[in-house]
Amino acid sequence: MPDRDPAAAGQAWGTADEEGPGRAPGDRDKGAVRIALAGLTTRGRSFVAAGLAAGVCAYVLGQEDLLRVGLLLAVLPLVCATVLYRTRYRVAGSRRLTPARVAAGSEARVHLRMDNVSKLPTGLLMLQDHVPYVLGPRPRFVLDRLEPGGRREVSYRVRSDLRGRYPLGPLQLRLNDPFGMCELTRSFNAFDLLTVVPRTEELPAVPLLGDGAGQGDGRLRALALAGDDDIIPRPYRHGDDLRRVHWRSTARFGELMVRREEQPRRARCTVLLDTRGIAYQGVGPDAAFEWAVSGAASVLMHLLAQGYAVRLLTDEGSPLPGGAGSAAGGFSGTAVESAESAGLLMDVLAVVDHSEGEGVESAYEALRDGAEGLLIAFFGDLDEEQAALVARMRQRSANAVAFLLDGETWTTGGAMSGETGNALRVLREAGWTALAVPPGTGLPALWQQAARERAEAAGGPAGPGPFGTGPAMTAGGR
Repeated sequence: MPDRDPAAAGQAWGTADEEGPGRAPGDRDKGAVRIALAGLTTRGRSFVAAGLAAGVCAYVLGQEDLLRVGLLLAVLPLVCATVLYRTRYRVAGSRRLTPARVAAGSEARVHLRMDNVSKLPTGLLMLQDHVPYVLGPRPRFVLDRLEPGGRREVSYRVRSDLRGRYPLGPLQLRLNDPFGMCELTRSFNAFDLLTVVPRTEELPAVPLLGDGAGQGDGRLRALALAGDDDIIPRPYRHGDDLRRVHWRSTARFGELMVRREEQPRRARCTVLLDTRGIAYQGVGPDAAFEWAVSGAASVLMHLLAQGYAVRLLTDEGSPLPGGAGSAAGGFSGTAVESAESAGLLMDVLAVVDHSEGEGVESAYEALRDGAEGLLIAFFGDLDEEQAALVARMRQRSANAVAFLLDGETWTTGGAMSGETGNALRVLREAGWTALAVPPGTGLPALWQQAARERAEAAGGPAGPGPFGTGPAMTAGGR
């Protein structure tokens, strides 16, 4: 095998040894006959059968020439199988995905490379890669003779309308002798994972405001270049206003110290995804649950781009990423980590599935523990009790927006059920901006509608904010 580091190369390397990798020479000798016979093709088995029949006829009829023909027919497939089995050459294979994370409905390309790392040329090679049926048909390739040190590259495309994490591999290599009498299969050990994430939609920049601290109706305070809140006085710099001199710190440190005027705080938002199995009906890429997952992904990506610290919360009350025990309570870190947070969130949403819970009590407890700022929620069917519980979630949020997906409407295309209508009324009375989601409606249109309803409830158009022309900054001093 070539001297390469698979991890450093970003590829999955494996080696197919024609002597049988991982087996002692004695074991190979004992199993050579069995493996050789098992690898005979239909042509090879037919030759063996014809040779035995010719031998029997030659014995009965006393024809020596016919016996020679029978021996030739019977021995040729066995000789081919033995030679093929004992051929001493090694083949290394690699697989590369571009990209390794793809949105549902989009294509990814898989590149396969075969290297002959032995000193002997190979014969005809047939490649077959194992892929889940949802990604398309199983790819097969035929490669001509590989010279010593030679390389061949092939590629194929995969596509899935269903999000998830799908294994690719192992890669199988089929070897044939020149006469087609025997065929042996070698499998590589390495495999890769293709992550199919939910589809996302680009959301319009509308002034949908909330409070970074999760209290009141004030504007969000975005993260400034200085980072988190910092009230420690700093040394005096040329040009600083002398009115900002902090005399107590100056006396303590023996040099002029000034107050920091800006105390920026990063806006925070929680995206709540209802995953209860009893709240959704239907399956497939067009089901209501898949719309909710895609909507949550779109909102998370939009908020991260706007500089928010975000977290994904499910009805089971588990903040993702971060975990319930993290210092940040599941919120993403600084703006530098936004790209990493986006990838982690999308990986989580790629495999999120229905929960077995019947209520959202755990999510309510998680939201009650701290100030949440902006709250965006995606719910399935809510009965009267659950609607009342969700209504109380609004108390800890500066602004709360809920998207309700009625199961009856999504499965039958009929009118909205009375239960969902009652849930909308209860949430709106509690201060939620609650919207029903009809089948086939895009999230950008609902996003704009939520902003309009929020502005009307506030008595006029909202000012600039994180979703509008830019984040509003607040300044204050000590």
